[in-house]
Amino acid sequence: MFSFCTDPSTLSTWPWMACYLTTGVHMSLYLSVLTVLLLLAITAPVALGIGFACASAARSEIAPLRWFGKAYIAIVRGVPDIAFFLFFVIALDQGVEYLRHKMLCPEWTEPIRQGNDFVVCQAAKMPLGNAPQWIHETYGFSLAVITFALVYGAFAANVLYGAMRAVPRAQIETAEAYGMTQRQTFWRVLVPQMWVYALPGLSNLWLILIKATPLLFLLGVEDIVYWARELGGTKTPRFTDYPHGDWRMWYFLALLIFYLAFTRISEIVLDRLMTRLTRGQATAGGEAQRKAAA
Repeated sequence: MFSFCTDPSTLSTWPWMACYLTTGVHMSLYLSVLTVLLLLAITAPVALGIGFACASAARSEIAPLRWFGKAYIAIVRGVPDIAFFLFFVIALDQGVEYLRHKMLCPEWTEPIRQGNDFVVCQAAKMPLGNAPQWIHETYGFSLAVITFALVYGAFAANVLYGAMRAVPRAQIETAEAYGMTQRQTFWRVLVPQMWVYALPGLSNLWLILIKATPLLFLLGVEDIVYWARELGGTKTPRFTDYPHGDWRMWYFLALLIFYLAFTRISEIVLDRLMTRLTRGQATAGGEAQRKAAA
């Protein structure tokens, strides 16, 4: 990046370090930070939406919906995250390729399952072998978003389901006594008040989601952990212009600082959000605010 980086072997410590940290592979490391932030920005609202829908289904008076909501929460929460990530991504990828294979290659006569191999025609591959690199990366990232959203959507559903049940029954009965329909009571009374009870659990879930982003490497996404491991390993003059020893400790220390800083910022934002939501509410937080203002 800098003009003085033409011959790293002639540079002193700080210019060498400036050149080293601005190489193309380090730009990939910095880009992976944006990848993690983008994953969180997309996954969090999608998981919350899935959680809200399944929590509502678990409360439904329609038996199949209620069974589906409770089964989804129980099954996904009961499977270890790593096992779900490894199984679901493979199953989803092969399921998509299977459907494409049936539609695009009806003349195919060979079995799709050949021992341990899953073989489909080239036209059914996802993505296609000759597709640009950005399509491969986008496809992998999309699978990661879907997987994270389904896993943490189940936890969000459990939190929201408990929050809905925590809203005092007397307030629901009061709304019904005023002639509100079940739909009006749900959207105007239950949903606005449940967030006060749900936010502590959702806050913990958000922090857990942040800590789970290193699992991206299991899904084939080149994330921060991948690049920290690759760049921090020992490099010799034969393979790089910037040889160095085993620096993985320093790279992972930088990751530690990044995650701690991000977590602290999240805690500050969530605390302020909780203060805003509890204002005027008949909760411990609302009572504390009233006493402080008195």
